[in-house]
Order: sequence, then structure tokens, then C-alpha cells
Amino acid sequence: MKKCLQFNARRSMGTGEQLTSWSCGRAEKEAQFSCALILTSALLFLSAALGVLSSQQAPGMDVCLSSAGGWLEAENEGDLQKDSARGPPGDANKIEPSLHSLQKLVPADYGSYTQERYRFAGKDIVIQESIESYGAVVWPGATALCQYLEEHTEELNLQDAKILEIGAGPGLVSIVATILGAQVTATDLPNVLGNLQYNLLKNTLKCTAHLPEVKELVWGEDLEQNFPKSTFYYDYVLASDVVYHHYSLDKLLSTMTYLSQPGTVLLWANKFRFSTDYEFLEKFKQVFDTTLLAEYPESSVKLFKGILKWD
Repeated sequence: MKKCLQFNARRSMGTGEQLTSWSCGRAEKEAQFSCALILTSALLFLSAALGVLSSQQAPGMDVCLSSAGGWLEAENEGDLQKDSARGPPGDANKIEPSLHSLQKLVPADYGSYTQERYRFAGKDIVIQESIESYGAVVWPGATALCQYLEEHTEELNLQDAKILEIGAGPGLVSIVATILGAQVTATDLPNVLGNLQYNLLKNTLKCTAHLPEVKELVWGEDLEQNFPKSTFYYDYVLASDVVYHHYSLDKLLSTMTYLSQPGTVLLWANKFRFSTDYEFLEKFKQVFDTTLLAEYPESSVKLFKGILKWD
């Protein structure tokens, strides 16, 4: 059944001793890519001019943080990791040993990282993000999909379900699915995997039934070699904000098609920004039996369910 939901998320951003918020709008995360580029320049300028960005690690930060107070506010910054300085946060002497032993991939060396707070499935989730890369930012489709998973956990039967996420980015959707009990494989391009793995481990280690897996997935390439159908089967394929103005839309659709087997349900959430997004949707409907599950008017996100058509 189609649902029309209001979506409003509050978030805080830590930059050393300075706290800033995206002027583009908290609820939508400002998914316009031009805004992300402008903010990148502004953040780097402030870093150089004021010299206030510093790499900090709060002692004894626990994994899978929990709080009854809803979204974490700026006042709680001292209790959480703050790591907005130059370079990746994963300093070997700052990562707890159990996490360090599993961290096989190194986050990209972006000029700055921030720690963003979300709350889903009863857990406070801290995501390391950088506006220097589209693959290191949580976009509106991801938060909408997390909300849907949280609200329909029993209906979707996520406990022990096998899930693959396409274009996982910094990993929020995969983290939420893991917390809800699923066996998750989070995929993305090679340069994204280090930060993705860091976020997954930091938020799921020691507090979930299954530890999520990270795998490289380049849309349309080496699918049979890396994901042979005889070995890999997924109950759900998840995707959020993977459709925007890029040149790999045909490869994306072929990847979605390949990963969908009989019984696989594809959940795709996207903010519709460009005419090409709607063109992709029409092609998607030709391949998948498509149902509009929910709309989030404040962020212009639509959530679809797709089941592959079989001749």
C-alpha cells in the first residue's frame, strides 16, 4: 500500500571545536551535488583560515551506541568520537584492538571527515562522512530507506535475511539492516570501501547477530565472476540514491537485474532530481514489476519495490 510520510531528521556536525550545520537543509541533507561542492570549498577554506580543525578521539567510545534521547545533539559531542581533521580517522593507536584487527581497508585520505549522528532501530549510529566524495555522504534516499526498514521489520522478515546493498556509500542502510538482524553484504566502488568498512565495524561489532561483509562491486562488471548465481542468493537487494546524473545507468539496471533471482525483492529509494531519473524509472518498470511503497514529500524521495519479471 502506498504511504505518504513526512520525514524530518535532525543532525549535528562536529568540526573540531567548531559546530556547523549544512545551510542547505537538515531534513533533506541537501542532495543537490552543487551544494556539496560549494560546502567542500567552504570547509577547506575555514580549516585553513581558522586552524580550528583537529583530530580528536573521545576515550572509551563504545560501539553501537544507544541513548533514549533520540537524535544526538551537539551537546553530546564530548561523549562521541570527533574526527574532522585531515586524513582518515583510523589512526592505529586510536582504534580499539578488536576493530583494528578486522579493519582490512583504509579510508580514503580526504581533507576532512565529520561524524554524523542518526538514530534507527533503537540505536545511535555514528557515520563518518566527507563531502569531498559523493560516496562518503549519506543522501536523503538512504535515511528514507532506513526509516522504511525500521517501520516494516516484521513485515519484511529481516531476521537472518540475506541482503546485498548496491552503492552502500558510508554504510548507513547496511548498518540499520544489520542491526535489524539481517545478513548484509555492502558493496561499492574500491575507493569507497575503506570508509564503508570502518563505519560498518564501528556500529555493528559486538552488538549484532551477524557482522556485515564488504565487497567491491562495479556496476555491470565481472558480475558472474564475483557474484556467481550458483553461490550467491539474496532475499533483498537494497539501493538508495544510486540514480542521478551519471553515465552508468544502463550498467546499474543490468546489475539490479543480475542480482535479482526468483524470490528476490529489490527496494530502491531515490530523490528525483533530474529528467534522467524518471527515464531510468520507466526502464526499471519494463524489467521489474514495480510498486510505489512510500513517498517522503519533504525530501522528494520515492521508495519502490521491484520484483524481476520472468518470461
